[in-house]
Amino acid sequence: MAVSEEKKKEMQDPRTQAIASTIRVVPNFPKPGIMFQDITTLLLNPPVFKDTIDLFVERYTGKGISVVAGVEARGFIFGPPIALAIGAKFIPLRKPNKLPGEVMSEEYELEYGADCLEMHVGAVQAGERALVVDDLVATGGTLCAAIALLGDCKKLRIHVEGLRETDERAGAEVVECACVIELPELKGRERLNGKPLYILCMRLMDGTLLIAVWE
Repeated sequence: MAVSEEKKKEMQDPRTQAIASTIRVVPNFPKPGIMFQDITTLLLNPPVFKDTIDLFVERYTGKGISVVAGVEARGFIFGPPIALAIGAKFIPLRKPNKLPGEVMSEEYELEYGADCLEMHVGAVQAGERALVVDDLVATGGTLCAAIALLGDCKKLRIHVEGLRETDERAGAEVVECACVIELPELKGRERLNGKPLYILCMRLMDGTLLIAVWE
């Protein structure tokens, strides 16, 4: 894979090396065989946490993004400060039965199970430019669900009635997905169907750092 001169400069940014070095790998969590990438150790280091947000803000400032959608739960950590800094609204993409109003839902598969994302109806307007934020991309299922939820025709569930289901189109344009970590062995990037993905570090399943900053 060829690396541009601009990308080489980004890879040499000492901030990305510091970010990668602060992420702890926890074996066999949440189930045997999973090497969990723990970003809580990054959050314990304020300068590195700030650098993480700054790198994303530098990339997305001036790109006309009006929506930052954070995936539950760690997307809620990185998404809001990015949204505030670039002047966008923040939309939480939540697990089932966490949002009180009318919701749109999308089911997806994880590397260790299955789940569902929901978003309030009306949170996104057709034609808005959106950024999807999470801490990690593994199999890509979560990001695919977020992209579909923001931009495609989805199932609408009414909490109050509990019965009615119909089709609803959010109609946003997902400009890019942004994550701190990528696990390339799980080939999640390939599932995004060409949707741009920006990451700050790439790790093997055993926690070995491959490279810092990639898109």
